[in-house]
Amino acid sequence: MTDTNIDFIYLSEQDMIKAGVTDMPTCVDTMEEMFGLLYSGDYRMAGANSDSHGAMVTFPEHSPFETMPKPTADRRFMAMPAYLGGSFRTAGMKWYGSNIANREKGLPRSILMFALNDADTGAPLAYMSANLLSAYRTGAIPGVGARHLARKDSKVIGLVGPGVMGKTAVSAFIAVCPLLDTIKIKGRSEKSIHEFIEWLKESHPQIENIQVVENIEDAVRGSDIVTYCNSGVMGDLDTYTLVKHEWIKAGAFLAMPAYSDTDELMNQKSVRKVLDNPGMYEAWYEEVPKPAHLQIPMIGMKFLDMVHEGKIQQEDLEDLGKIVSGDAVGRTNDEEIIILSVGGMPVEDVAWGTVVYRNAISKGIGTKLNLWESPVLR
Repeated sequence: MTDTNIDFIYLSEQDMIKAGVTDMPTCVDTMEEMFGLLYSGDYRMAGANSDSHGAMVTFPEHSPFETMPKPTADRRFMAMPAYLGGSFRTAGMKWYGSNIANREKGLPRSILMFALNDADTGAPLAYMSANLLSAYRTGAIPGVGARHLARKDSKVIGLVGPGVMGKTAVSAFIAVCPLLDTIKIKGRSEKSIHEFIEWLKESHPQIENIQVVENIEDAVRGSDIVTYCNSGVMGDLDTYTLVKHEWIKAGAFLAMPAYSDTDELMNQKSVRKVLDNPGMYEAWYEEVPKPAHLQIPMIGMKFLDMVHEGKIQQEDLEDLGKIVSGDAVGRTNDEEIIILSVGGMPVEDVAWGTVVYRNAISKGIGTKLNLWESPVLR
């Protein structure tokens, strides 16, 4: 007889830590493997072109229902499903609710969970806390970019936004650029800056020179690696943090996983423009009103707006997966400026979630739960 029993494991945040979710060097390597599969096509995401970021529930300004949530900043629910092949061969979905007002309650802006499934039967393998999962896979992408696109002798990081995303991006840079020893930090509050510095001293003591700067320009000037990890208000370009060409050091690598904008001089062909997944940006572009950058604050959406406005050519946009796979060149000289748009993809959650799940199974971590011994309906 066929065994119809289905067990799966629940992993709390502490379980996830024990299973290695904060192991950034391994996460960077996992994301690099994921990019190879992305470029080869051995993956699926949602939507007609299998490249959609996910499905989002938002709320109207005015509703006849008093109990309906109000559309405060970052108020949404979202499902992000994907399948990933290669050595992973799993499917999964990240589900989250987000509200910036959560911070007033001592909670993160977003509260995330991730479900991992067997790609053949669809049976659940794990249900796991996903705030750390998401934060580390997001930060690892700038690390993959830096491995292929930053100068090998990079020493200085310029960070705008020393929050959770800033921490994981910096950890990823340090994992792939061993000569880094200096960081310049621009933050909004003394509290966030202080907490970041305390974390940095404990986690990465090799960063010996820590500078707190007064403005974004000072964070960018003289930095070999620049990353904007700040928040803003979607749909308000005035809150998108600007980077000007005149601030940027020759040979700098810029990784942008957050709200950002560029000046006109950044449009020139000499500034290389790289996307983490061109297909996802095309899917986004089809889904939203124009200009798309107004709706989705990733710098890659501005690039697509510029393509459709005739300001740059489609061939000016490069594919990180193609570079990682060796079918396109990474950095070609020590003078070129390269900017990477980091949009975040559910295949990243599947990749890192699968690795953490397999670690948990091998170490006996987590709470085993039973779905059924035999299904009532079949």
